[in-house]
Amino acid sequence: MAGIYIHIPFCKQACYYCDFHFSTSLKYKDELLQALVKEIGLQKTYLGNETIETIYFGGGTPSLLKADELNLLINTITNLHTVSANAEITIEANPDDLDKEKLQALRQTEINRFSIGIQSFFDDDLQWMNRVHRSDGAEAAVKRAQDAGFENITIDLIYGYPLLSDQKWKFNLDKVFELDVPHVSSYSMTVEPQTALASFIKKKKQAAMDDQQSAAQFILLMEAMQSHGFEHYEISNFCKPGHYSRHNSNYWRGVKYLGIGPSAHSYNGETRQWNVANNAKYIQSLEKGEIPAEVELLTETDRLNEYIMTSLRTIWGLDLNKLNNIASGASSELNKAAQTFFERQWIEQKDEVICLTQTGKLYADNIASELFF
Repeated sequence: MAGIYIHIPFCKQACYYCDFHFSTSLKYKDELLQALVKEIGLQKTYLGNETIETIYFGGGTPSLLKADELNLLINTITNLHTVSANAEITIEANPDDLDKEKLQALRQTEINRFSIGIQSFFDDDLQWMNRVHRSDGAEAAVKRAQDAGFENITIDLIYGYPLLSDQKWKFNLDKVFELDVPHVSSYSMTVEPQTALASFIKKKKQAAMDDQQSAAQFILLMEAMQSHGFEHYEISNFCKPGHYSRHNSNYWRGVKYLGIGPSAHSYNGETRQWNVANNAKYIQSLEKGEIPAEVELLTETDRLNEYIMTSLRTIWGLDLNKLNNIASGASSELNKAAQTFFERQWIEQKDEVICLTQTGKLYADNIASELFF
């Protein structure tokens, strides 16, 4: 099994915190769509004839595409690959795109899962982030999607920024439970270089993020999700039983995936490759029949570290037997490096699997980096 990710690099406007590759101009959308189709063809052997279990439209804002444009891409994939009959096909969507007409059109596609970028149910927060939509539109979009028959929905929320009091954060979470969606992805606000938010902070126009606030709101998040029956199956992801994101779960579990589009990444177990993060260069390369990607051959150390980083973030944990399959004797070295974290009760071991404790989830990135080979 394998997955395909398609990057749609267009947005109506730029969120201040975002560092993903996108353009606010749709001028070359048609040319880019044809380039995506061509790349799907050129990359058809990358996954080694694996059955495609998931397709994910990310961005950018894929919901800017029309239903027939999405169908073009899906049909191109199904014509070149064996796609599972129950494949999970996800589209990231902004609430303002999901009007009744658009939802009816999307019912004519194979898309069966929505990832709706709400971020907050407060207008002042959304304005601070420079989001297009407003809070009433966010709630209405979820309800419209449900009424249209789309039940497999995940909502994105952000915490740990200056405007978000604990009281507001609890309100956001309660609103999610009220809407009865089966999956939530929630991220701490991070300040990435080259973003508007980073510039505002550097110029003292905006306060820096507060790590203590972020940690406290992460704890509130974990407690609220647990009390409502959600499984915390990855650091930033929570779901009702049986509603894991199959596509993202496969990333964390080392399943092969192909990334299509400018800036998209691919992984087949032996190599990692990434496309140029420039729409014009991407289109020009594909017009010449060239894949605009850099390729990295993964060393044994790369594969060890990648497995440590991804597996520790999940409910399934780090399997020492899998570690030894990558490099003989690796588990004994890792156990030595892990003793401090066992003593602090940040990690625990059951049989041959190491998992983060509830406290350890606060330090996931630090723990992984200290265990790297």
